[in-house]
Amino acid sequence: MSCRGVQKLLQGAGSGPAGWTRTPAAYCCCRFRSGPSRARSGPGSGSGPGSGSGSINVFNREMKRRQKNWAAVLKDGHQYDYLREEVGSRVADRVYDIARTFPLALDMGGGKSYIAEHLSKEVVQRLVLTDVSQQALKLGRRSEIPTRSVVADEEFLPFRENSFHLVVSSLSLHWINDLPRALSEQIHRVLKPDGVFVGAMAGGDTLYELRCSLQLAQMEREGGFSPHVSPYTAVTDLGNLLGRARFNMLTVDVDDVQVHYPGIMELMTDLQGMGESNCAWNRRSMLQRDTMLAAAAVYKEMYGNPDGSVPATFQILHMIGWKPHESQAKPARRGSATVSFRDLAKVSRTGGADRS
Repeated sequence: MSCRGVQKLLQGAGSGPAGWTRTPAAYCCCRFRSGPSRARSGPGSGSGPGSGSGSINVFNREMKRRQKNWAAVLKDGHQYDYLREEVGSRVADRVYDIARTFPLALDMGGGKSYIAEHLSKEVVQRLVLTDVSQQALKLGRRSEIPTRSVVADEEFLPFRENSFHLVVSSLSLHWINDLPRALSEQIHRVLKPDGVFVGAMAGGDTLYELRCSLQLAQMEREGGFSPHVSPYTAVTDLGNLLGRARFNMLTVDVDDVQVHYPGIMELMTDLQGMGESNCAWNRRSMLQRDTMLAAAAVYKEMYGNPDGSVPATFQILHMIGWKPHESQAKPARRGSATVSFRDLAKVSRTGGADRS
């Protein structure tokens, strides 16, 4: 796909390209305005956590962009990619389970492209990769799929309605402020009818060991606690969110990925290297030294392994949803059944008699 082909996908009003930059290996990196000013929030946009914009505003998206840009240019940044690589491969496995070829796909919040490297041109023929971090897109991994990169906020996708046959997302949705709106007004909107969304995001039990250790240590040393781990979506809510966004034929499942670290400091260093530091508006920027030492001791005492390491659990919520189309299978009308469950016992007894 040429840069002009990407441009044709863009919606017309209020989101045109502010500039085009060509990067090596035929990558086309485009920068776009993030969307209507009424929905923007955070520094530089004239609104903040207490603004009366009427939209959900939990995370500082500008802070998240800076965190991801910083993590992308780390000299040894590749050593922090292990979780994204693992989850990206699991998302790709779910794409392979769908027996069709997708002419055009969107990887939303894909960063360095951790999903496409596990896919082939027989499954996805062309790919558009988006992320808020331009630095991450510049370091995108090579794949056999022709790919174009677009700098865009996941909350304001700059594409026309009914553009993509497939949308995938891996470990980016948990930083979106208004997830119901993103599912319905962004992902559902850009999918073609009978298109499919395959995503993975951090769930509510992610890093529960770290969260509990910090809270107990802060209560003991400071007499109270403030949030240091971002809020996550519960698996029990995910199906309802997809249904409200008008997806059907839903599939939701959970993976628990457990990683072992020498201690709490190594865990927090890796989170920072992943670009996964807390960016909630109500976060505390600093922890007292005594509180950190106490949290490290609590972590080892409550969750430590016999070898001295500590576990960190990442709960990954996987979801699949289809945009409705008349060709899709539909449930039978209620009351249209011709056989009663009461007759199943008779069928079973008859079958047993025949075998004897």
